[in-house]
Amino acid sequence: MTNHRRGGPLQGVRVVELTKVWAGPYAGKQLAFLGAEVIRIESHGSLDVTRTFGVADFDKAPGFMAVNPQKLSAQIDMKSKEGIALLKDLIAESDILIENLRPGAIDRLGLGYEAVKAVKPDIIFVSMGMYGNDGPLAYQTGYAPCFVALGGLSALVGYEGEPPSGMNVRYADSTFGTAAAYAALVALIHRRRSGEGQFIDVSAVETMTSMVGDNVMDFSLNGRIGGADGNRHAEMAPHGVFRCAHGDWISIAVSSDAAWRALAEIMGPPALAEDLRFRTLADRKANELELDDLISQWTGANDAESLAGKLQAAGVAAAKSASSIDLIADGHLWGRGFYRPVTDPTGEERTIVGPAWRMTEAAEITDGAPKLGQHNAYVFGDILGLSQAEQQRLKEAGVTR
Repeated sequence: MTNHRRGGPLQGVRVVELTKVWAGPYAGKQLAFLGAEVIRIESHGSLDVTRTFGVADFDKAPGFMAVNPQKLSAQIDMKSKEGIALLKDLIAESDILIENLRPGAIDRLGLGYEAVKAVKPDIIFVSMGMYGNDGPLAYQTGYAPCFVALGGLSALVGYEGEPPSGMNVRYADSTFGTAAAYAALVALIHRRRSGEGQFIDVSAVETMTSMVGDNVMDFSLNGRIGGADGNRHAEMAPHGVFRCAHGDWISIAVSSDAAWRALAEIMGPPALAEDLRFRTLADRKANELELDDLISQWTGANDAESLAGKLQAAGVAAAKSASSIDLIADGHLWGRGFYRPVTDPTGEERTIVGPAWRMTEAAEITDGAPKLGQHNAYVFGDILGLSQAEQQRLKEAGVTR
């Protein structure tokens, strides 16, 4: 029985995480936030780059701490036969395995799906790769900038008439990681109903492409190749970000003729709502440049935050473009529990970005990211039942630390 039950829908579910950098750990983070016991397998001889980049203390690396809260850490040397045997014993006591190692690495370690299935027949094995495990490009590896470029997103991000400016890399890793976590949840439901585990092959490129399905279908059906178009939207006008007073910006998205009339009424000129150039969506799309200019002239003299509130009250989707300071100071986010206090292994309290959901029976989120090997005694003793003498022998042999 686990000693790390915190409630939530995944209480009692154990996850072994063989992941590095961001996307794989992000998948584990989502499961941990749902109450699963997520155990990172790490090694001092092969540290995650997020533990080492730009820091002297790998237990206090900001990148690692950001994506690994509420997890456990156990050190196992996966280059040793004893280490692999120990890891298989742990997998046999677990429900989900997540890996995002380089293509072929998991098989070379002797931890491919068939090998793992032999020790845990109903394991849910989530494999994360740039192109997945099949096909002519499956041998390739990559990181977030590759995912968004090859998936088709980067070509669509930028100002109209200019070369693409590319997509923020965090979007690729977090979206890919979330897709993997979602797939694991679906597999858990399937196992609950059928008793069967399964191998889940998650492709980063395919995940990214699914985010722009409308462009893919437009090309498939009509032969049109999409391009960067700023903040334009095929089914909304106006739809953009407009400069306000004090150097701030406001986003406005009008999704219906009724919303347009509400916006026009707030803007002021009585005839604007009935202006034939803007009466319907088709009219507004045909005259979008003029419409954007009118709105920009109007917003330029307004305070972004107060204007957003006024528009929202009238049923118009609008929001001030928030800086990092704005987000941290947002009382709504604090009130909804978006920010969570956690305690680091040193006993220090700090704040993390919590889950993006609220639940009636949510898991407790209380712990910061683990120190390297912090939970060795629990994993090897409580879960695997190894004696103190055997744990000491493995440590002295370098299998664990």
